[in-house]
Amino acid sequence: MIIPNPVMHEKFYSPWCLGAPLYMPAHRHDLIEIANGEKNQQLRSMIFCTEDAVAHTELESSLRHLGLCLQGFRSHSPRFRYIRARNPEVLARLLDLPHIEKIDGFVLPKFNLQVFDAYFDQLKNTGFKVMPTLETREVFDHSAMIELRAALLDQQIYQQIAMLRIGGNDLMNILGIRRPRHLTVYDTPLGHLIAQLVTIFKPYGFALSAPVFEFLAEERLLLKEIQLDLAHGLIGKTAIHPSQIPIIEGHYSVAMDDFEMAESLLQQDVPAIFKMHDTMCEVATHRNWAENIRHRHQCYGLQETPQVNSYAEFSF
Repeated sequence: MIIPNPVMHEKFYSPWCLGAPLYMPAHRHDLIEIANGEKNQQLRSMIFCTEDAVAHTELESSLRHLGLCLQGFRSHSPRFRYIRARNPEVLARLLDLPHIEKIDGFVLPKFNLQVFDAYFDQLKNTGFKVMPTLETREVFDHSAMIELRAALLDQQIYQQIAMLRIGGNDLMNILGIRRPRHLTVYDTPLGHLIAQLVTIFKPYGFALSAPVFEFLAEERLLLKEIQLDLAHGLIGKTAIHPSQIPIIEGHYSVAMDDFEMAESLLQQDVPAIFKMHDTMCEVATHRNWAENIRHRHQCYGLQETPQVNSYAEFSF
């Protein structure tokens, strides 16, 4: 049994800890520096890609390069380190690499029931965390996603799932479209699809990531999209460039009003329903939200200076 980075997994108390993962090709010359925190120090997590970011002709050299770099990775890192396997066959080769235990887990692209066993027959009992990516035609099929959910709810497999990733660009490609520069992903056909995936998977305890934002010079639109990500309950928007990381993670910090309401909702002696910050707070219906806010705060802190507030019972 391969046991990856046990110290890191003790810290893996919430998917929020992954922050804004940065994808990078597995053949980058500076993988060791990035993995060890000597470069791009703001990174919380990284994904070394052997799939779309690597041409077919570069695959063999990329795998050799990644294997050599693993030797230089520090055994315990403050960052989460994942590899996106190109397919189940490449995953098998990655698992055979010396020092692969220095990796925290794997991203599984083009994930559906057709490749389910090919991936998890290898990953069961390894201890690696995994992030299956929903980016095939089956994602548009409501019943197919319900079947996939049932398979992922297997107790042993469920414990290995760090989150489910939504492959926005691949799903757009299936539709033959690309996100217009002036619109968020929620203004495209994927908006409805994302909402559907949220309602299928999140009630069963799965975290879902937010699709990438591929425009580097549209910060205001990125901020708008992050707000919509959070409104849909999505976690961990993948960054395509280091400049996006502070923007994304800065928006994950918690507003003081939300933090105070969440902490009040989580108190044992709190009234069943009360008013705070001109908002109705109800323990029975807002507790999950409050726990989510607490996790965000633990990872990203507050947006503003705390203010003193108290709750009062809310009557009808």
